[in-house]
Amino acid sequence: MSEPLSEEQLDAYIRARLSLAGFDLSKLPEQPDPATGVPTRTQALASLRSFVASTPAALSSWSPPAKSPEYAQQESAPLIYPSIAEAWGGEDR
Repeated sequence: MSEPLSEEQLDAYIRARLSLAGFDLSKLPEQPDPATGVPTRTQALASLRSFVASTPAALSSWSPPAKSPEYAQQESAPLIYPSIAEAWGGEDR
């Protein structure tokens, strides 16, 4: 069994996955805002770090079935509403 990732490695992995998904972690506030309840960057990263560290490899390495080798190289997260994405994309995913 391999060693668990360090905190820095988890942070790098999380930031890379968020970047691939189009989310910029730096857009979150640095200071807590009790009025909105939006998490700070530190809180969000700590929560994601905890989630990623506890997620089984079978789930974290999942990728959708691919129609071709080109699609097999791309990994995407599961969609909440796949029918909308299919309608926008014009093809089956």
